[in-house]
Amino acid sequence: MVYIFSAIFLYIFFGLLLYVLQRRILFNTSGHPGTPADYQLYSTKEIQIVTEDKIKLLAWLHLGDKKLPLLVYFHGNSFNIGDRAFRIRRYIDQNWNVVLVSWRGFSGNKGKPTEENLYKDGEAVLKYIKKYSNFSKDQIVVYGESLGSGVAIELATRYNFLSVVLEAPFTSISDIAKKRYKIYPTKYLVKDKFDNLSKIDKIKSPLLVVSGKKDEIVPHDHSLKLLNKAKVKKKGVFVDEAIHNNLYDFGIDKEVIAFNLRLWK
Repeated sequence: MVYIFSAIFLYIFFGLLLYVLQRRILFNTSGHPGTPADYQLYSTKEIQIVTEDKIKLLAWLHLGDKKLPLLVYFHGNSFNIGDRAFRIRRYIDQNWNVVLVSWRGFSGNKGKPTEENLYKDGEAVLKYIKKYSNFSKDQIVVYGESLGSGVAIELATRYNFLSVVLEAPFTSISDIAKKRYKIYPTKYLVKDKFDNLSKIDKIKSPLLVVSGKKDEIVPHDHSLKLLNKAKVKKKGVFVDEAIHNNLYDFGIDKEVIAFNLRLWK
C-alpha cells in the first residue's frame, strides 16, 4: 500500500509541477540580441512596435526593393532575434523587405508570453505595417517558424496575405505535450493550445509548409497533417536529413523565394 500511495503522490506532484511551470517550459524566453550591425546587417534598423496593451516589441526592419514582397518573420522558441539574423540575411541579399519580430518576453522585451498575448503581438505588427509603410496585406509573406507558426496561422484565418510559410509547424501544443508526457491528460491541462490543426482549413492564403523528416522536436507528421487539411493552394517541402533547427543548411530560403515569386504580381 505504501508503494501505491507513493506512486499516486508522485504522479500528482509532478503533474501539478508541470501544470504550474508549463508556460516557462513552452515560452523559453531570451535576452537582448544586440544591434543588427552586430550581425553584419548594416542596412537593417531597429524599430519598436507597440501592442494594444502597451508592450514595446523590438523588431528589425530592412527595406529593400519595394517591388518585392515584405517578409514578416515570426521566430520560434528559445531564441532572440539575433539568432535568426543569418536566416533573414538570405532574403535581404535578394533585396526583399523584411520585418523580424520578437515576442513579448523574448529579446529583452517586457511582458508575459501567452497564446492570446502572442496574437496581440502579431496584430500589432500588422497595424505598424499599415501605418508606417505602403505594403498591403496581399503583399506580405507571413513566416511562422515552429512556435511562430501558431501566430501565423491565427492571423491567416483573419486576413488575406500573399502567402503563409510554416517552418516545422505543429498541430497543437496539446499534441506535443501528449507525446512528451504520456501519462497525463494533457488535452485538459494545456493553457496555451495553439490548435493549428483546427484552424488550418480556415486560412485564406496560399500555403508553403517546410519540415525536416528527422525533426526531433516536432514530429514530421504534424506538417503532413496540416498540409493535407489545408484547402488553399499549397506546397510541401520536406527535407530527408533535416532536423528541427537546421533547415536553412539545406537552402529552404530558395524554396520560399521561388514559391512567393510565382504568386507575386
